[in-house]
Amino acid sequence: MAELWGPDWGLRYGVAPLQIGRRPPRSRSAAPDRPGLRSGCVLSSGASIRKVVLGQVCEICVAEIKDRLVVLSGAGISAESGIKTFRDSDGLWEGHNVNDVATPEAWRRNPGLVLDFYNERRRVILAAEPNEAHKALGDLEETYDVSIVTQNIDDLHERAGSSNVLHLHGEILFARSSIDPDLIYPLSDWAMRMGDLCELGGQLRPHIVWFGEDVPMMDRAIEIVRQADILVVIGTSLAVYPAASLIDFARPHVPIYVVDPGTPALTPRDNVHFIKMNAVKGVLELKHRLEDFRQFGN
Repeated sequence: MAELWGPDWGLRYGVAPLQIGRRPPRSRSAAPDRPGLRSGCVLSSGASIRKVVLGQVCEICVAEIKDRLVVLSGAGISAESGIKTFRDSDGLWEGHNVNDVATPEAWRRNPGLVLDFYNERRRVILAAEPNEAHKALGDLEETYDVSIVTQNIDDLHERAGSSNVLHLHGEILFARSSIDPDLIYPLSDWAMRMGDLCELGGQLRPHIVWFGEDVPMMDRAIEIVRQADILVVIGTSLAVYPAASLIDFARPHVPIYVVDPGTPALTPRDNVHFIKMNAVKGVLELKHRLEDFRQFGN
């Protein structure tokens, strides 16, 4: 008889349950009050200011205010690390249709097959390495306040150094309760099995948003896109909704860079710039264009 959450299960997975939203994107909090600084003192980006206040000299070093760069990433960036996609003609795992392994109905019909499918995907993802595109996006944090909203379920962005990643469609390295979706557990093993239960007695399922399910992080993703000073789209055909609609929430005239060798489903606009390359080459070109934008504003 399968055991509930307890010492044996805990030894296997090595963790206690987490609550949903365990890694919220960084908030942009207001600067703390600075005693002795009179209102009306204007602080410039990257400036060091000396000002006489009540007979004293105060020196304030102000950190550079970074532009908010938001990246929408899709399967194309992970494909260059050897992770196949559902959308490619050869991307089906052992001939399975997505409706047989990635829907709530599939889980109810044959949970063992679904677990086997995601176990194989998890094994492949754990063996994969971040590519140069992942690493380049991580490096952009030196210059920009970067937020990544990804449709990918792997952790390659995080392993490449990106610190602010929102997973729209879930994370394959986590499991969650089939009874209470707020009970989420990191996995230390690549294999999930029938009989792995949460503390409520429910079978654990992959922490994945399946086709036909709501996307709980969508509202947060919309807010992130609305705050963008620059929007970058990498490796997505913009064909899967609701994620494909995110680009429509960017503010007017925000520059949008689309990195994809194909032609994403996007209406041409004056502020949209296409880089028709794969992710690795395209992100290198993107860095050059971002530098031009910083210097010349176009």
